[in-house]
Amino acid sequence: MIELKHLRTLSVLRDTGSLTATANTLCLTQSALSHQLKDLEQRLGGQLFLRKTRPVKFTAEGDILLNLADTIILQITHAEHELANIKQDANGRLHMAIECHSCFQWLMPALKEYQGQWPAVTLDFSSGFGFEPLPALACGELDLVITSDIQPRSEIHYEPLFDFEMRLIVSVNSPLAEKPFITPQDIADQTMLSYPVQKNRLDIVKHFLQPAGIEPKAWKQADNTLMLVQMVSAGLGVAALPNWAIHDFAQQGLVVSKPLEQGLWRRLFAAIRASEQQRHYLQAFFATARQQCQLHLEGIKSA
Repeated sequence: MIELKHLRTLSVLRDTGSLTATANTLCLTQSALSHQLKDLEQRLGGQLFLRKTRPVKFTAEGDILLNLADTIILQITHAEHELANIKQDANGRLHMAIECHSCFQWLMPALKEYQGQWPAVTLDFSSGFGFEPLPALACGELDLVITSDIQPRSEIHYEPLFDFEMRLIVSVNSPLAEKPFITPQDIADQTMLSYPVQKNRLDIVKHFLQPAGIEPKAWKQADNTLMLVQMVSAGLGVAALPNWAIHDFAQQGLVVSKPLEQGLWRRLFAAIRASEQQRHYLQAFFATARQQCQLHLEGIKSA
């Protein structure tokens, strides 16, 4: 009985205050406008406004429909904007940097799944270790940074992905393998193995060793997780890695995984520009990443 055109007409009539102005605004003839309003009044069985008043005064029935118009038209306008944004987002760009070597383990399957859902989004990524990625994100060179290191900036939004535990892996023959947990002092006489990253950017340094004033005996670097695990297994040192990255190796008995004191838990984020937080293709990436990680990674928690 009530159509959207009726609600739009009444809303314009209230705004303009006259039938003539309403007809001009809606590109209708006076006759067509009068016919539309009389038809609606006949359907409802009552007047919607008082004729020959200026500005137009609405009846109780008219006020009810105006309240409905305010709600419905706003919702439709919002939906139209949402649909337009989805169409625009379908051809978006997602250039990302990863401040986490082991993240490639889950990122590649997540990106494959994401590409199937958003095939027109341009994907590209690079390591975030050779440069400072957050300034590049803020100025538009990058669109997303995977990181566990929050640096508060008003123009950056950090979307939580999942929580993980940093653990120390040691050789099965190491005396540390018998300890219930690892203290900073336990690492003082060890060779620490790590990815080729500046030491002050490593979680174990920032949140475990540095607060205790401890420096390992020596440092060595390896390019990937498998090489780190093999070096630890051979007794060449110890390494701190996310629990999900070392779960399978520990299960196979190649290394022993130990908690750092009472547990060093970190949160992984996807950093984006705050102005683009509501982009549909970015929200879709967050959802896909969380889903893939929960399905395939051991020991993580929902953020």
